[in-house]
Amino acid sequence: MAVIGSGPAGLTCAGDLAKRGYAVTIFEALHEPGGVLVYGIPDFRLPKEAVAAHEVENVKKLGVEIETNVVIGKSTTIDELITEEGFDAVFIGSGAGLPKFMGIPGEQANGVFSANEYLTRNNLMKAFLDDYDTPIQRGKKVAVVGGGNVAMDAARTALRLGAETYIVYRRSEAELPARVEEVHHAKEEGIEFHLLTNPTEILVNEDGWVRGIKCVKMELGEPDESGRRRPIVIPGSEYEIEVDTVIMSLGTSPNPLISSTTEGLAVNRWQCIIADEANGATSKEGVYAGGDAVTGAATVILAMGAGKAAAAGIDEYLSCSN
Repeated sequence: MAVIGSGPAGLTCAGDLAKRGYAVTIFEALHEPGGVLVYGIPDFRLPKEAVAAHEVENVKKLGVEIETNVVIGKSTTIDELITEEGFDAVFIGSGAGLPKFMGIPGEQANGVFSANEYLTRNNLMKAFLDDYDTPIQRGKKVAVVGGGNVAMDAARTALRLGAETYIVYRRSEAELPARVEEVHHAKEEGIEFHLLTNPTEILVNEDGWVRGIKCVKMELGEPDESGRRRPIVIPGSEYEIEVDTVIMSLGTSPNPLISSTTEGLAVNRWQCIIADEANGATSKEGVYAGGDAVTGAATVILAMGAGKAAAAGIDEYLSCSN
């Protein structure tokens, strides 16, 4: 069995298959296993040694092999794993690591990060420690655009790196997608919220670095297709916030590298792999998927549940094949 990705879905699937007696190899693109548990969630919310490292060691004790620095779609492909390397089935638990941006002027400036990159540099590459030479923008004034849990993580991380930090979100506090306790913690720590506010341009100095963001105030209109009230621009309400770093936290989608290099693997319009919720089966025989690669960015618990369901589906598939 091959498992792609060592995040919550991959670790759960690999562990369950190993318990059923299968020889399992996990292929991880980064240099350290653990997936979003390691690179996405800051230490102040999830102590790595206590949780992520423990889970990785548990699957290793079950006999699971983990190969890091293997990018499926470049180092090798799913088809090659099956036809050339002798794997009987593959589980894709590669997550949703492709960031979204607004497409506004100035977004290519130095000092603009996706939340994914910013958190990875801090969590996996330990930019918060002085004895690690990790390149990171230690901004004095940081704006985080977005209102989800990841935005709160990025803002609280920037704060810990010494920045005066702002959350910029286009709807009101009632519509913030982040959990109430995450918002509470961010406020408690002194993060300033610019609600009903939307960036229209990132302002750039003559050296190509961020010097501020131009924003417009919003008001809420009728509900849109998501059920939330649609934000509408208030004419003449433009203003600027002086910042030297902007972190875009607008959600993520699965990287299309795996789907584009795997013949017969169906995806939807968001590039999420189409898989049966009950057993993880995809459109390609012997290939299963689960977690954020299927649902888009969601919770650790849901990803673990998908990994468990896929392990049962793979076991049934291989039992019938034999």
